[in-house]
Amino acid sequence: MGLSGTGRLAGKVAFVTGADGSIGRATARLFAHEGAAVMLTGLEEPALAEAAGELGAAYAVADVTDAGQVAAAVAATISAFGRLDVVFSNAGVFGAVAPVVSYPDEVFDRVLAVHVRGAFLVCKHAIPVMADGGSVIITSSVVGLTSDAGITAYATAKHAQVGLMRTIAKEVAHRGIRVNTIHPGPVDNDFQRAVETAATGAPPAEAARLFETHIPLGRHASPAEIARSVLFLAADDSSFVTGSTVAVDGGMSI
Repeated sequence: MGLSGTGRLAGKVAFVTGADGSIGRATARLFAHEGAAVMLTGLEEPALAEAAGELGAAYAVADVTDAGQVAAAVAATISAFGRLDVVFSNAGVFGAVAPVVSYPDEVFDRVLAVHVRGAFLVCKHAIPVMADGGSVIITSSVVGLTSDAGITAYATAKHAQVGLMRTIAKEVAHRGIRVNTIHPGPVDNDFQRAVETAATGAPPAEAARLFETHIPLGRHASPAEIARSVLFLAADDSSFVTGSTVAVDGGMSI
C-alpha cells in the first residue's frame, strides 16, 4: 500500500465514498492502477475489506450522513498517506417510486441525507486538508440533469448536488481545486436493476430492455466506463475543467 511512481495519478491520494458499490469499486481499482493510494469508505465492511485486499488500499467504515464518521475517515486518510488529492463523493441510495403527494417523508429525508448532506460533509471535512490543485468529483445522475415522474427524492437530491458543486467550485478555485459532478445514465449493476424494477414493475431483464429504449446508445454502461470518466476528472487531463456537469449517460439527457 503506497504511492506509485507511474500512472496518471502517480503520487496522489484518493478518498472514495460508496466504495462498497460497483462504481466506487471500479473507480478505486482504476485509481490504484493509475498510481494513486486509495482510502475506501462505505457501510459494508466485508466488501471494503475485500476491495482493500485486492487493491492494496486502506479502508474505513463510515456513514456519510454522520459528521463525526466522515471527519474520522478523512483523518484516517491523512494519517495513512500524509496527503489528500482526489475526493470521489459517490455514496448513494435510491429511495422509492411514488407520486409526490404520497412519497414517504422518511424516505425523502434519507435520500437527501445520503446524497446531499453526505456530499456536503465529505467536502466540508476533506477540502481543508486537500492539496492545492486537487479534484473533487460528486456522483450525481442523469436525473440530476433531467427528471421523471415518481422519483421525487432521488431527482431532487441529484439536482441539489449540482448546486453544491457549483458553489464549492467557486469557493476553492483560488486554490486550484476543481469540483465537478458526473452524471451516469443506467449502469449494469444491482443498484440500477433495483431502480428499474421499482420504476416499471417488470422483471429485471424486461425492465432493463424498457430502460434501454430511452438510451440513444441502446445499452447500459458498465461500471468501468463510468470509472474512466471519473478518472478524467481526477487527473490532470481535466486541469481546466471545474463547475461542470459531465454527462456519461449514453445520450439520455440530450
